[in-house]
Amino acid sequence: MTSTSRRPGRAWIITPGLHGHRFAGAQKSGAAVAVVDIEDSVALPDKQTARAASEAFFALPDPPCTLGIRMNSLTTLDGVKDLIALAAYSARPDLIVVPKVESPRDIELVAATLDTDGYTPDIWALIESPRAFDTLPVIMRAPRLGGVVFGSADYAASVRCGLGWDALHYARSALINAASAANIPVVDAPTWELDDPGILRRDAERAKELGFYGKGCVHPRHVQVINDVFTPTTEEIAQARALVAAADASGGTVTTVNGQMRGTPFFDTARALIAEADRTA
Repeated sequence: MTSTSRRPGRAWIITPGLHGHRFAGAQKSGAAVAVVDIEDSVALPDKQTARAASEAFFALPDPPCTLGIRMNSLTTLDGVKDLIALAAYSARPDLIVVPKVESPRDIELVAATLDTDGYTPDIWALIESPRAFDTLPVIMRAPRLGGVVFGSADYAASVRCGLGWDALHYARSALINAASAANIPVVDAPTWELDDPGILRRDAERAKELGFYGKGCVHPRHVQVINDVFTPTTEEIAQARALVAAADASGGTVTTVNGQMRGTPFFDTARALIAEADRTA
C-alpha cells in the first residue's frame, strides 16, 4: 500500500558506486535523497566490484538524508545478482530504484526478495521505455510501489528523439497523469547540462509546474537550485493562507481574491501547500 507519509524530499543526487571517495559528499550535498548507482554508471566488467563497494555507502555514520541504490534491471543477470547482494548487506538502503520497469512484477520481485519483518525498503520504479508507458496504469497499482522516476536519457534513446523539454513533454505529462491517478510522487530526470545553472533552474521550474514532486541531479552544485525551486517561497505561502482565509469567509463557495475568481480546486491546492509548509517548517 502506497503511503504518502514516506515520501522523501525534493532533490535527489546520484553518485557512481565505484567512486567511494564521493559517497560522503553526495550524502552531505543537501539533497534529500542520495542514491548510489551500480547500473548505467558502471561498465559490465566492474559490476561486481561496484556491487561490493556500494555497501559502504549505507554504513557511513549518521547519514543526513534518505539513502538509496539504483540496481540493475531485473531482466539481466546483474539485476538478479544485485538482489542477492542487497539481501546480504549488513547496512541496507532505505530506498531501491529499479530501472527499466515495464511490469509490476519487477516491483513485486524486489519486495518478495528483500522484505523482512524488520525491513521494508521504499521501492521506486525508473520509467524509461515506450513499453513502460503502454503499461503505466498497471505498474502504478503495484502494492509496494513508493514512487516513480523519469529516465529521460534511455527514453529519448529508445524513441530516437531529442532530450529537449518539447521533445519529452508528452512522456513527462503521461507519467504525471498516471502517477497522480495512483496518488504516488514522480521525480524528474536530471538536467544533463552541468555548467549552466540557468538551464537547470528553467528545467526545475517547468518540472514543478507540470506536477513533478522533485528532480534528480548528478552534481552537488545542482542541489541548491532544485531545493530553491521546489521549496514554497514566503510569498507563495502567504498567498495560500490568504486564499484559505477567503475560502473560509465565503463558506467554501466561489469567491474573488485579488481580482481572480477562485473556487474549490484553488482552495484545495492552497491547503495542500500550507500543510506541506507547516510539515517541513
